[in-house]
Amino acid sequence: MSFFENLIAQVLYNPEEPILFNSAFFLFFFAAFLCCYQLVRKNERGRVWVFTLFSLYFFYKACGAYVGLVILSAIVDFYLSNRIHAEKEERTRKTLLWFSILINIGMLFYFKYTDFFINMINGVSNGHISPLNLLLPIGISFYTFENLSYTIDVYRKEIKPVDNFMDYLFFLSFFPKLMMGPIVRAADFIPQIKQPYNINQEDVGKGMFLILGGLFKKVVISDLIYQNYVQYIFDDPSRYTGIECLFGVYAYALVIYCDFSGYSDMAIGIARWMGFKIPPNFDKPYKSSSITEFWRRWHISLSSWLRDYIYIPLGGNRKGKVRQYVNLMLTMLIGGFWHGASWNFIFWGGVHGGALGLDKLWSQWNKKIAWFKATPVRARLWKIGGVLFTFHLVCFCWIFFKAATFGGAWDLIHQVTFNFQGHLFFQLMGAYPQVFLLMAIGYILHFLPDVAEQKLEFRLGKLPVWGSVAVLVLFIWFLAQVKSLEPMIPIYLQF
Repeated sequence: MSFFENLIAQVLYNPEEPILFNSAFFLFFFAAFLCCYQLVRKNERGRVWVFTLFSLYFFYKACGAYVGLVILSAIVDFYLSNRIHAEKEERTRKTLLWFSILINIGMLFYFKYTDFFINMINGVSNGHISPLNLLLPIGISFYTFENLSYTIDVYRKEIKPVDNFMDYLFFLSFFPKLMMGPIVRAADFIPQIKQPYNINQEDVGKGMFLILGGLFKKVVISDLIYQNYVQYIFDDPSRYTGIECLFGVYAYALVIYCDFSGYSDMAIGIARWMGFKIPPNFDKPYKSSSITEFWRRWHISLSSWLRDYIYIPLGGNRKGKVRQYVNLMLTMLIGGFWHGASWNFIFWGGVHGGALGLDKLWSQWNKKIAWFKATPVRARLWKIGGVLFTFHLVCFCWIFFKAATFGGAWDLIHQVTFNFQGHLFFQLMGAYPQVFLLMAIGYILHFLPDVAEQKLEFRLGKLPVWGSVAVLVLFIWFLAQVKSLEPMIPIYLQF
């Protein structure tokens, strides 16, 4: 293959090599983007056009022709939101809103759930409808939710729609968060478009900390633990002892956190360098002492979206205790179904919904036994107990989230319950020394106090330009030495 042919092959979409933040091609993409962005940084329209075009190309490299869905959905919701805003008749406004919801949800359901319902109909009626075997467009769940929140907020008169279509396409296609979130609200993002490009030392330090930390969590901790341990356990739990399966669950809890939060951190850090502030998406969720607190810390953009656009419209806690528990269950069932067309995800969401309801009940009893936490020592013990219980409840749910089938999930639980063999613990550590070392590092970093991170961010922000470049080069070299041979596709790309 000639140099020219190789160059063409690199810039065109290749389904075998989608562009990711941790891919080699992304470095060239990002360098080209930075050069172009710096040329127009003082021109608002220039920044919008450069960022949008690069974002659409980034998405094209990730999923090919499906980039057209982002453009189409932007056109539909830009037009409908402006019609809703201009319309005076409430009935017409509501009709337009429902039209937007049906289009967005319909597109999501077509690609994500058609085969699920075909298989369900076949199972119930003994039918023979052939599944369509549709490929799921990358990021469709994230930009669909952003479209919905934008149109609903316009309908509620909480925000005014943008006048310029390119501003809305820029918001929707913003490449750092396009494929895997966070789910950004238009009210938080669009006003920043009009602000002049200006980053300070805090932005540089915070951005670098998030990018380096995200890469370390994704490439080193998540990928290596998954490829060297977790995938074997979940492929066939019956081949392993209970203690191997149990630590496989602990490992997966760290893998999914580091994978998704690492990618979110990189997205937020890159945005910070471009002059845009995106709210954090994770806040050390395994430090939570209750399942309610966990959902305030885990995938914050999704949990807040479910709260504002499903739980509260259903009635929230305004219609009595029983209705509140029903609303919690429905919200989490929808959240589970959002993750994928599988009964495993629905069960995962149902368990979390039930746990949230029980947590509300427990909080009432908690007040009656306040004497138990009357001293600092007792309060500390109570907190530790809550963290341990919540962590293990979340880990139990992760089994169903990760397992390919219900049978696989129950096989793993059976092994832990009836074939534990705890005496093999030290032998297990000796068989996977690197895995257990990375697990220890991952959990230690997770439970470090926030002040340690703040000090590191401050020091990175104080570095001169040559120092920042040196840190990046050294870190990339380090990643090249320790990363797995083949980059692992981020877990949340399937959602």
